[in-house]
Amino acid sequence: MGNAEAISDGGKGAEDRTGLIGRESTAVPGRFGDPLTVEYALYSRKEAAANTSRPLFLIMHGWGSNEEDVADLMRYVAPYNDSISLRAPMVVPGSEKGMFGPGYTWFHDMRPEREDLDRDGYAAAKAIDEWVGEHIPADRQIVVMGFSQGGMLAVHLLRVNPERYRASVCLSGFLAPGLVEGTAPADVRLADLEKPVFFGFGSEDTIVPKYEFRALAAWLDEHTWLQAHEYDHLDHSVDIRELNDLRQWLADINVSSGLM
Repeated sequence: MGNAEAISDGGKGAEDRTGLIGRESTAVPGRFGDPLTVEYALYSRKEAAANTSRPLFLIMHGWGSNEEDVADLMRYVAPYNDSISLRAPMVVPGSEKGMFGPGYTWFHDMRPEREDLDRDGYAAAKAIDEWVGEHIPADRQIVVMGFSQGGMLAVHLLRVNPERYRASVCLSGFLAPGLVEGTAPADVRLADLEKPVFFGFGSEDTIVPKYEFRALAAWLDEHTWLQAHEYDHLDHSVDIRELNDLRQWLADINVSSGLM
């Protein structure tokens, strides 16, 4: 993978004039819904060598991880597609001096709930969508893919700007409930677009409750062209069964060749 590219800072701490910023967090400094800016991106190859004939994968990691984590899956599921993996803008408190360096987060808690998730999910998806608008040519097809927090955002980007994204891959993600007005502005038109979505999760996940997976699957079934898989004995992680199903699905929807 290439070196991380620094992107300009800014946006956090702006005065709330929209009603989209909520209460103070007790886990990560700041308020739920604070504006964010994506600062680092990891490219799979230099732009001059980009394979523009295939869709680009835009990848988001989960709580306490970084841009190198989920990006490694590309070697198996779509090795001939370009990818860009984004680093979440906030540092998980206490991780700064960890053995492997800081861990990052898209949200002000590992898994916010209710209005907190609405606000944080919208702020993060908006930051990602703005980064896309600034750094990826408008005619380049994009598949969004993420794990956990990143899986939630792979879905939420469709709820913010579905026309921009070719398909979505949600691995062990969850759903914002849509209680805060304006945090999922594209919901009313999403179903008509029939966006392909792959959703995979484990039957033994102890981080995201199974009822939340069920709720997300039901919502996706109503709003997208869904393929969902539950994997027996899998915890909050990804295994070879899921990767095999994902690779086949990508070939089926003509995103990748499915070949190694």
